Amino acid sequence: MEPRDVRAAGAVVTRKGGDVLLVHRPKYDDWSFPKGKLDPGEHAVTAAVREVAEETGLDIRLGPPLTSQRYQVSTGRWKTVEYWTGRVLDSDDVDRYRPNDEIDAVEWVGWKAAMRRLTYPHDRETLAEARPLRRSTRALVVLRHAKARSRGGWHKDDRRRPLLQVGEAQAQRIVPLLAALDVTSAHTSSSVRCVQTVAPYGDTTGWPTKLYDELSEEGASRKYVAALVGTLLASGESAVVCTHRPVLPTVLDALGVRDVQLDPGSMLVVHLREGTVTATELHGTG
Repeated sequence: MEPRDVRAAGAVVTRKGGDVLLVHRPKYDDWSFPKGKLDPGEHAVTAAVREVAEETGLDIRLGPPLTSQRYQVSTGRWKTVEYWTGRVLDSDDVDRYRPNDEIDAVEWVGWKAAMRRLTYPHDRETLAEARPLRRSTRALVVLRHAKARSRGGWHKDDRRRPLLQVGEAQAQRIVPLLAALDVTSAHTSSSVRCVQTVAPYGDTTGWPTKLYDELSEEGASRKYVAALVGTLLASGESAVVCTHRPVLPTVLDALGVRDVQLDPGSMLVVHLREGTVTATELHGTG
């Protein structure tokens, strides 16, 4: 049996004006994008943001995904690197970066100069792919609640049906995924299993959580869902909408994206620029 690919994640981080964030690794004497290996059990989305912070000192939010790279490393094993576009959240100043044995230079480089400076052809291909996606976007995350107790084993009001322990663990794993997308508000069905799914994010970040009977199975309203999605699109903020399997098609239809199968605790990330969908991606939490 062949060994599994080494998994890594990173980001093509840009700023207004088109500069690209590059790092120099003295061990290999190469210029590349900030990236690194996933920790055991870590989601690639979380790893991409963490690695950029560790290698450059900058906190970013992720934008649309890019095509993964796959290549052989010096040991003969294959490595898969998942990439996203990225934007810095606060200051993009790298002048105070302290060189170390792993990364001894971090620089903002103009687009054409970056294409020349990147050491590897696969990085130049990734940069070319990122160019039309480099403009700032926001994400609207459509989330199905985490794993809950079964209907058959619950004899009380279904709106009060809680998460299982595995669902609670999923809710915790959702926190860094939403943070990586810079989600600043949660909009959820008032049913307990949905509220419990997004509560850890609100508790961790302090961002507001709003409850809606109209996002519940019992009170779902196509007209209200369309109005809510319209309001979120107009706001320009990154938000998460948490609801139930039967209501998901209504939410996705209001967004103008095709229906997809979401397992409990999984999410569809819809990347938007000025209300227009630029990309979508699907993520699970196990």
